[in-house]
Amino acid sequence: MRELDVGLLATFLDLAETGSFTRTAVRQGVTQSAVSAQLRRLEEILGVRLFARTTRSVALTAEGDRLLPHARAVVDAASALLARFRGTEVAGDLRLGCPEDVASADLPAILLDFAATHPRVRLHVRCDLTLHLVEQLEAGAFDLVIIKQDPERLLPGARPLRHEPLAWVGPPGADGTPPPADRPVPLALAPAPCVYRARALEALVGVGLIGDVVYASPSEVGQIAAVRARLGWTVLPRRRVPDDLAVAGPGWPPLRPAVICLLASGRPTGAAEAFAGFVEGRLASA
Repeated sequence: MRELDVGLLATFLDLAETGSFTRTAVRQGVTQSAVSAQLRRLEEILGVRLFARTTRSVALTAEGDRLLPHARAVVDAASALLARFRGTEVAGDLRLGCPEDVASADLPAILLDFAATHPRVRLHVRCDLTLHLVEQLEAGAFDLVIIKQDPERLLPGARPLRHEPLAWVGPPGADGTPPPADRPVPLALAPAPCVYRARALEALVGVGLIGDVVYASPSEVGQIAAVRARLGWTVLPRRRVPDDLAVAGPGWPPLRPAVICLLASGRPTGAAEAFAGFVEGRLASA
């Protein structure tokens, strides 16, 4: 059996996250040719093609997508093993803030894996609106916050983790036809300020329509419940639209995407830095 070098898997993960041989080489402190050679060796060992490459882009193939969670698990386990035996295992408290919708959809699996690889880090997680999270970070209540942002108006120091394409979402059985032009569009959204809310209202105004927020809830669960009760339409990330709800048709105004970002305090702890690197890879590929 041919040996599988953990370093090859680490290179694979870096390339999957950056989508660039140049950025991967910079991250690893090697040449682009070295990155290419490592990738070819990994593909030879596995007997599959992991990336579809053109002169302008690098994208995972179906086999590369299959490898991604297994490679991450191996690399994380190897890192944790080295840290434990070298006496450099990260320890301490980590105070994390996160919006409720991101926390319920993505965070549980991430926290489970992080806790398994960093057992000496004590996690303290609190959910709130983005505005409140930023205010509390500035007041020293958090080490890190995950927030939703407008890609064109990022807060200073915000590290983009993942772009979120958005969709208009309506009640079960709705046919998705364009909203009528002679009356306001009923909406179930989060209170202001919220990037999803701003996206909805600006999209309607852009085509001469008026949005009427008939139901405001800071919880995505509350907004979805209002939509199911046929009180109005909402805006959700495309990947999280419940199966029983309707997605608007092409006649609806397009929605600009949002971006999920990470924001750290001025003096991040070792635990915060470890989690930042961990969540960056996980959310980027989620």
